[in-house]
Amino acid sequence: MVAAKPPIPQQTVPKRRGRPPKDKSALVGNNRKERRASAISRLHGVVRPKSALPTAIPKELFASQCIEAAHASRLDPFALHSGEHHLLAHLLMNKEVTVYLNIRNAILRLWHQNPLCAVTIEEAAGCAKDGRFFGLCEAAYKWLTRYGYINFGCVELPKDPVLSTRAVKNAKQKTVVVVGAGVSGLTAARQLEGLFLQTSERWTDVGECPPKVIVLEGRDRIGGRVHSKQLRSQVAGSLPGKLRNTAEMGAMIVTGFDHGNPLNVLIRGQLGLRHHMMTDDLTIYDVDGNPVDEERDMMTTELYTDISNRAGDFRAVPQQHVTLKGDEELINRARDPPGDGFEGLQIEPLFPIDIAKRKQVLKRGRRRNAPPGTEKLTGKTRVLEESNATQSAARAAKGMGWDLHEDVSKNQPVSLHQTAHASQHPTLGAVMDEAIEQYKELIDLTDQDMRLLNWHHANLEYANAAPVSSLSLSGHDQDTGNEFEGAHSEIVGGYTQLPRGLMKVPTELDVRLGWEVDSIHYNADRGSDFPYSTKIVSKTGEIIEADEVVVTAPLGVLKSDMMDFDPPLPAWKEGVIKRMGFGLLNKLILLYDKPFWDDDRDMFGFLNEAEIEGSLDPADYAAKRGRFYLIWNATKISGRPMLVALLAGNSAFEAEQTESQSLVDDVTKRLRKTWGEDIPAPLEFIVTRWKKDPFTRGTYSYVGPETRPGDYDLMAKPVGNLHFAGEATCGTHPATVHGALLSGLRVAADVMDRMAGPIHLPSPLVLPVEIKPEMLAQMSKAQNLASLTNSQPPKSITPRGGRASTGVAKDTYTPSATQQTDTVKQEQGDASMSEIPFQTHPSMPGYAFRPNGPPRHSVCAGDDSFWVQPEAFDSQDMNYEAAIIGAILSELGERPAKPQRPGVNPFLLFTKDKWEEVKSHCSKSNPDAGRDIIRQTIGKRWRAASDEEKAPYLAASQTAQAQADSSRREWEDKAQTWDEEARRIRKGYCQQHPPPMRAAAAAAGPAKSMGGSSVGVSRRKTNTSNCVVLDHL
Repeated sequence: MVAAKPPIPQQTVPKRRGRPPKDKSALVGNNRKERRASAISRLHGVVRPKSALPTAIPKELFASQCIEAAHASRLDPFALHSGEHHLLAHLLMNKEVTVYLNIRNAILRLWHQNPLCAVTIEEAAGCAKDGRFFGLCEAAYKWLTRYGYINFGCVELPKDPVLSTRAVKNAKQKTVVVVGAGVSGLTAARQLEGLFLQTSERWTDVGECPPKVIVLEGRDRIGGRVHSKQLRSQVAGSLPGKLRNTAEMGAMIVTGFDHGNPLNVLIRGQLGLRHHMMTDDLTIYDVDGNPVDEERDMMTTELYTDISNRAGDFRAVPQQHVTLKGDEELINRARDPPGDGFEGLQIEPLFPIDIAKRKQVLKRGRRRNAPPGTEKLTGKTRVLEESNATQSAARAAKGMGWDLHEDVSKNQPVSLHQTAHASQHPTLGAVMDEAIEQYKELIDLTDQDMRLLNWHHANLEYANAAPVSSLSLSGHDQDTGNEFEGAHSEIVGGYTQLPRGLMKVPTELDVRLGWEVDSIHYNADRGSDFPYSTKIVSKTGEIIEADEVVVTAPLGVLKSDMMDFDPPLPAWKEGVIKRMGFGLLNKLILLYDKPFWDDDRDMFGFLNEAEIEGSLDPADYAAKRGRFYLIWNATKISGRPMLVALLAGNSAFEAEQTESQSLVDDVTKRLRKTWGEDIPAPLEFIVTRWKKDPFTRGTYSYVGPETRPGDYDLMAKPVGNLHFAGEATCGTHPATVHGALLSGLRVAADVMDRMAGPIHLPSPLVLPVEIKPEMLAQMSKAQNLASLTNSQPPKSITPRGGRASTGVAKDTYTPSATQQTDTVKQEQGDASMSEIPFQTHPSMPGYAFRPNGPPRHSVCAGDDSFWVQPEAFDSQDMNYEAAIIGAILSELGERPAKPQRPGVNPFLLFTKDKWEEVKSHCSKSNPDAGRDIIRQTIGKRWRAASDEEKAPYLAASQTAQAQADSSRREWEDKAQTWDEEARRIRKGYCQQHPPPMRAAAAAAGPAKSMGGSSVGVSRRKTNTSNCVVLDHL
């Protein structure tokens, strides 16, 4: 039994941002036990709006930081995530989407500014610029917290101040069991403990203790496929900070920290682990030990890139999720939409946006001509964005520097359709090998060229942990577009420091090693509420009961049926387990006394001979091309002179059956050919054999020929109270450590949804506008300047102040009794019409305008509530207003029209210029090519174009934009002059011709002049235009 941990002293205060409050209420020594508000919407009067927004930095810098924080969280700063869309789409109005996104981005900024400190609910509320948007803060905070975008990882979270007082000695407590102590399992357990702590009142309010989490691991260590094996010979002081000398048996590379990698938060932001940034320098050595000519290497690399992109034409098109978008221009300036009827330029001057100063969000995909060894060191291959695949094969080869055969036309293509459609489940390897065969008919390929091309094949096999002949043609790179940016890195002292940190910080998880699961007896009925509905049985017969179970076992273990499920998993789950691939990669680790290689290089490439020496047949290279094809220099991370040789593709499977000494002898011969015969035998060597490991049965998943789109999502789908996590359940980042981490965050949210229910939002989500007395006085003054009279509103008129983002309330008419169940939110209680002022344009006092924006609900002739009440209509007010407008127009003419945006960008100009040329090219290879194919081809050409080719179109676009800016400035000057003159004419007209209704109201006495602020504009509902008044009966 695990010993109980000592309680945290009551004096302990979680870290907080900013300066301590002046009243010292949060300092040590304050023992008040008051529960924090569990919902931000309850913090009115406690938290001041804008309190979490910085005032000491320029606004454009703040906006830039918010946008970068969204990118760093894998979120679109200008659009809702699909999860946010599902939660909020039916609750948000158009302008409120922009307000929500600004709040969400600001909360993310707080988190990424200091991930060692949890974002509190009060700080989230302070990201709102108006207290009525506290509900949006609550929605953003709850969603970001539950789904692991903030407050995740190794961070100390604030404890519930009254949890200890409510805890009952024998209180009921639910249990969550996590099977597997790899990165996904430890992340899930850590995240669940954090979520249970932050929502503890959900259980304490009903007399329960928050659920406990137990992690079961069959091995005698944590980490799973992240394993840094300690070397037998340790050298003190060889690494800083008393780190041990280790060798990476499994995961080794962090594939870029920038633009969304959650490992950036844990490794650099929380644990502060030392890491080595890798360089892209790579020399490839031929079978004779001599380096390959760089020009020939580059030509072959470009040819392989071209072949990859031609095979990519058969890639499955991913589904696009359309979600609500905000106003990008306002979000770029961190501004909320202004109230209806007010122009943003008249409220606050716009600062210029200098996108160049922002951290560049690079286009997803591999850098052009990047060294092949760094394409993607732990996962799927990247889409090679820049390509000549839109050209004919012969023309593309000529452009790479190859010499065409004499009888080859420059327009001769490479046709892969027959091979791609020859099988029901085509493979990538078959199509790419066919492309190589067809290129051999166009250009002269030597045996060295074939070795180079197959070196790239081996690199692809390493990235996917499977031979290219086993990869799906349409989906092998289904994670394309989700890669991170920045230099690849290695962890100094061992990657195992990451799972160790997850287990121990901030408090140690309950991890039970040596607990090998034999069977799981789970509850397949998701609707069951019976406690302890699941039993986990070990190989020794020990039983643990649980309410929810998270299985993070590798896909290879699930395929091997080593773990029994009772009842058996449903057919759809068994089917996806069989269809998905689980591959293999092995390593040969060599330790030396001193380096004999260039220690400044991080990697070296080695070509392999075909089974038939000098062969030009791609099939003859398949067996051996992955044997020691890439060797890493691990000296900087291990602290000892170390090389790590990779065994990929078929060579990885062969290594499982080959004697270790035979592998060492083989690689030593290769090294001696390259660096000299005096190279000694290694002091120590290690051979990995992941296929034989009963707890993995391989290394990582891949998309096999029979794998279907959406299978990764099916792997992640729960079965009753049985949940699944691991890299094989993360379709956006499979086969990676960060993918495993993201799956742990995702499954923790799934468990919370089942145990605590969905996220609860306040109602109303946005509060109505509060009109201050000074604003009422200003508007009344503006109405007096317009000489509007007062009249008694009809009894049928009832004010309604919805939660619109209009800046003022609006007057509407109460429909009949059968129509009073309106879905538009209302304020309760009656008020006189004089308390609800009309909206006036800031440049034309007294000139009443209808609000901008979409109508709250139907305003069509078929809606009875649309029609104005007959007794409320008087034509004299409309005639008077029309006379004023007529006087203005007769003297000034129409108000200057706002110039339209140019609608010109470089790509549109390029499309117009190249349309006919590309249309002709596409028609030759496909007579039925439509507009979509032509557009796609033009897009590829634009991405492949050089800066010199794009320059004329960029210049033309900039010229058009400059002209548009000049026209806009000219219009602003003219419009301002027109507005000033219009106000002058209106004032003079009202003085010379008093409104006819004023005299009538005066004659009728005070009884008919009460609350008449609505006189001057016909009280009928309008459409969204300020000028069009819909007709009446």
